[in-house]
Amino acid sequence: MRVLRGLEALPDPERRRGRVATVGVFDGVHLGHFVVLRRVVERAAERGMEPAVVTFAGHPKELLVGRAPATVTSLEHRLLLFERIGLGAALVLEFTPALRELTSEQFVRRVLLDGMGMRELLLGWDSKFGRDRQGTVQSLQPLAQAQGFALEEIGPLMLQGHPVSSTAVREAVSLGEFGRAAAMLGRPVSLLGTVVHGDSRGRELGFPTANLDLHHELRPPDGVYAALALRRADSERRLLPAVVNIGTRPTFGQTAVVVEVHLLDFQGNLYGQDLEVFFLGRIRDERRFPGVEALVAQIQADVESARGHAAEAPRRWRIPGTYLPIEGPGPDALLAREVS
Repeated sequence: MRVLRGLEALPDPERRRGRVATVGVFDGVHLGHFVVLRRVVERAAERGMEPAVVTFAGHPKELLVGRAPATVTSLEHRLLLFERIGLGAALVLEFTPALRELTSEQFVRRVLLDGMGMRELLLGWDSKFGRDRQGTVQSLQPLAQAQGFALEEIGPLMLQGHPVSSTAVREAVSLGEFGRAAAMLGRPVSLLGTVVHGDSRGRELGFPTANLDLHHELRPPDGVYAALALRRADSERRLLPAVVNIGTRPTFGQTAVVVEVHLLDFQGNLYGQDLEVFFLGRIRDERRFPGVEALVAQIQADVESARGHAAEAPRRWRIPGTYLPIEGPGPDALLAREVS
């Protein structure tokens, strides 16, 4: 997937091919988003065009109201998920005061039509953009007719009577309700981070860990978890069993929260690499141990527990080479019905 960054990247030389596009933050890239994005991919294939998404580097609420919620997925995580879904191009914009002042018509003309070569625009049922958020499918109908581009609204995806939303996913992840979050995401809860240098405490204990910089992604509650980890650089897409610790490591008197990943079946240098961690289940709370020996014994038990979770995972997941959805009917089957 080609990534264009900023208005200065426009007009894109590839725009002449024509694009089917959508616009949004898409935080979490949940099933409601998936339905819109997958429809973009399908329509582009039908028309012989390129599927594209316009998204934002930060959350617009940060500029509009002075604060933004913690993101379920960082920008880099969103871009990775967009690529897995099949998008061919992504334009990433900083939500600046100048961009905020563009009307929806100005945005469509300058960014989508002239800049991206958009021929068809698909928007979610609750999508609003442009100055004062006045850009909707209904308000853009006259412009679409005048400029000759197709316009389609995608309805909500319902889960137990409520639309799937980033807010609901955010709440479930923050509470550690992985089952509820996964039902809305259409895939296991995951984090994407870059491996950075730590204090080598895990290596000294015999359990080397990869310390993750999450780039402001929302963390699950502190605790020890079973997981599968995927190295972004691994072309074979091997999922490695892992133990993940989120917390302050109270046995050593630390105060800063860290995310540490111990890969069970891997040896090598991970520094600077991106690691995606898929949560299988919670093993235990983080707690203080009376000494190193007791901690090591508990970590050994955690490793065995994680292996058990990993052994069960293939029976509960359907893992194709793209979106890693959980077992079930799959997002394609959810387009026209409510999720039970």
